[in-house]
Amino acid sequence: MFGTLLLLVVPLAVFRLVGALGVARFASWRASAAHGLAVMLVFTGAAHFAPTGLSMMPGHADLVAMVPPFVPSPGLMVYATGVLELGGAVALVLEPGRRAAGAGLAVLFVLMFPANVYAAMEDVPLGDDPATPLWFRIPEQILFVAVALWAAARPAVRPAAERPEPAAR
Repeated sequence: MFGTLLLLVVPLAVFRLVGALGVARFASWRASAAHGLAVMLVFTGAAHFAPTGLSMMPGHADLVAMVPPFVPSPGLMVYATGVLELGGAVALVLEPGRRAAGAGLAVLFVLMFPANVYAAMEDVPLGDDPATPLWFRIPEQILFVAVALWAAARPAVRPAAERPEPAAR
């Protein structure tokens, strides 16, 4: 149940620690969150293509079982969302694509939410794990949307009066 959440939180914390140690790319929480979300999406996106039982992550068949009956071509939809997750992961780590990726991923997370509700209501297991209960999945999904939107937001620019003076040489 906590696996996907840990795939976001642990890399985010590691990237921020690396930023605190002086790596400029991860100097902000926002950039570290974008990269942490990208790590999570590499794993979750890859699961869309993996055979069931290959690893601790659910496989393609597990994800197809989550798709509600009203969605056409469930197998194709799982592949399509996997491509979107992997593409979103790549775009999140590239500065020029981060804003579009964050916004697009937020929409994707909202569109995929009915599958999570269906899986919880129908008690669809994910791999060896039982279905994720809604009391956990709803806040988790809101967090994923929030992190995607936060990654997409423009960083605040401090007024010139608040910026530190460049060091004299």
